[in-house]
Amino acid sequence: MSHFMRAAMILLLTGLLALGAGRASHAADAAKLALVIGNARYPDNEFVLNEVANDTQDVTEELKRDGFVVDRQNNLTADAMRQVLDRFYARIERGAVALIFFDGFAIQSNRQTYLLPVDAQIWTEPDVARDGFSLDTILAEMNTRGAAIKIALIDASRRNPFERRFRRYSAGLAPAIAPSNSLVLYSAALGAVAASGKTEHGLFVAELLREMRVPNISAEQALTNTKNGVVAATKREQVPWLSSSLTTEFSFAGSVTRPPDTKAGDPTKPEPQKPEPQKPVCEAPQAEPLPSADDLARDPVIADLSRKIAANPNDVASRYKRGQVYAIKRAYALAMQDFDVVIRRNPGDGEALNNRCWTRAATGDLQGALADCNLALQVDPGLSDALDSRGLVNLKLGRTAEAIKDYTDAIQRNPRSSSSLFGRGIATRKSGGDGATDIAQAKSMNPNIAKEFAGYGVTECTP
Repeated sequence: MSHFMRAAMILLLTGLLALGAGRASHAADAAKLALVIGNARYPDNEFVLNEVANDTQDVTEELKRDGFVVDRQNNLTADAMRQVLDRFYARIERGAVALIFFDGFAIQSNRQTYLLPVDAQIWTEPDVARDGFSLDTILAEMNTRGAAIKIALIDASRRNPFERRFRRYSAGLAPAIAPSNSLVLYSAALGAVAASGKTEHGLFVAELLREMRVPNISAEQALTNTKNGVVAATKREQVPWLSSSLTTEFSFAGSVTRPPDTKAGDPTKPEPQKPEPQKPVCEAPQAEPLPSADDLARDPVIADLSRKIAANPNDVASRYKRGQVYAIKRAYALAMQDFDVVIRRNPGDGEALNNRCWTRAATGDLQGALADCNLALQVDPGLSDALDSRGLVNLKLGRTAEAIKDYTDAIQRNPRSSSSLFGRGIATRKSGGDGATDIAQAKSMNPNIAKEFAGYGVTECTP
């Protein structure tokens, strides 16, 4: 080989090595991008989620300290949320770490989790996919845009007003179908909701931030420790859900110098103990107070529907929706008036008959309720909501065998119905059985279910 050829080869190899080193350095110093969304002001909800604004601010500050470029957005409408997500996707470089944190309301439908904007108009299950944003789609798009590591932190396992409008729903969130090299953490277990209230800071985020700040542990270990911390703090009443397919070494607070022990939890925290079998306990929570006329007048959803009805008295759809809202808020007399009008217009409306059955059962008109439920099931024999409602009627009538059968039939059609599970548990207990498993499962799915039944005049106390 001539001297000229050897020199050319050396230059070429040197260039290739430099290029490879540059690529390796870029991979090591990959861009870290985060989108933080806090939706606290849902007009349909009874109160503002005060903890959301504080928690998203704290998460934003922590991510910035960890080197993320953060876009923080609050109270997004559907159009705004779409624009923000598109902007986030456009910023993702190949090899980047892309993270989304969502705090607000989410709902599952057709085995997918949908993040909800503040202006979501959800009355039936198809509305969920129309107005919500699929988490699976978001993660897939992050992957398509070239993100090497995808992280989703979702604090949205709350019971929300949208779920209460169509009783044929599955509480909590669905498992995420995430691409490879992903981390997904929910604030509560699949199909379960966490107890919520008017707080300034959330427990889930407090635990998350504490673990993100720990140096020298992997991101996966930090999220595992977050889960264990929430479990310990709530005595297993809230169990976050974690899914990981992470194969790339990554840490929030700094480099990892030792292999992460994903099987062991935080050594400073006790391992969560298996729950001991609990004996049935009689609990009689106080029902929520009935709303005042002023409370109803200030409700924006009722006001909007009332305007539509005033403009068009034949607007049966708006009247049916207003009846649902009245019933949810336990303004039963007003709900009955709306359902009566809907049924007079269409005597074969199974959903309206079921809702009137449910309303009558709550107010003690049990024979009228039974007639409505029977008619609803004649119209639609497979209507699980009507089976659930008739189960309540039979339970209040003391017909526990009939109640158990109705609730069991409803559960066969909708296994995630906390109402049917709780009702069957109470009916089983009142008939001399145990019922503890059904009651515990219902409470894990909906921590407020006992209070809801107390509003119907039904408690766990046996005679």
